[in-house]
Amino acid sequence: MTEATTAKIHWNGGVQGEAINILKEDGGMIVSPTKVGYIIMTSDDQGLERKFTAKNRKRNKPGVVLCGSVEQVKELAQMTPEIEQMYQQHWDEDILLGCILPWKEEAKIKIPNDGTKNLMMDKRETSCFVIKFGTPSENIAKEMWEKYGKFSFASSANPSGKGNLGLVAGIGDQIENSADLIIEADDYVASIQPDKTLDTRYEQGVMVSMVDETGRLIPEQNGAVGIQPAPIVICKGLDVDKIMKIMNDIFSSWDYRHGFYY
Repeated sequence: MTEATTAKIHWNGGVQGEAINILKEDGGMIVSPTKVGYIIMTSDDQGLERKFTAKNRKRNKPGVVLCGSVEQVKELAQMTPEIEQMYQQHWDEDILLGCILPWKEEAKIKIPNDGTKNLMMDKRETSCFVIKFGTPSENIAKEMWEKYGKFSFASSANPSGKGNLGLVAGIGDQIENSADLIIEADDYVASIQPDKTLDTRYEQGVMVSMVDETGRLIPEQNGAVGIQPAPIVICKGLDVDKIMKIMNDIFSSWDYRHGFYY
């Protein structure tokens, strides 16, 4: 794609049909707004390959799977009742949350047999399953899954290691020229952190690891103290204080190690 052929539109306030039309076809790649900034969205191996190329992205990190409902997370990922409770509470309170979880064996067969698996999981076969990431992109992910049975994968829309400051102008020329569509909603992004400046705003959501070093799901704690392995906050971000308070209510033991995975 060249800059001249990359369409740029303002979010329509609902489900962006132009985005659906692109992502339901092979190899589609768009830029879409979230609560913390702009992301690249893709739905298959060809799109994921385009994402890695556009971002110069390392492949050692867990893929991000955007989920339009808690039910979708339950369908795809292994969880304990405590982790399910955590997802449900964050959903009910509209709090962005991503947890690294192993896939259910029966869910793996839903992954297209086209190389997608190797690009959406890390070597431990885990992914980061994200909810409540922002209405514009949530609407797309929900329709893609419920109407077309297609996954929505994401990565931040900025050169790897750099932020976009929540501005579509910050995604960089390489990504802008690579995308099939750019949905602009700077006003929506700014509304999520109205008391923050470009220097103090969060540019990512909180990520919590719910697996051990081999990718196996952590055990249920049932109120016992000192159960290991335990949840680990590995990336601080938007609403981290709210998330840690909820974790305190659910888990007797958990750890905070920002940047631990990477």
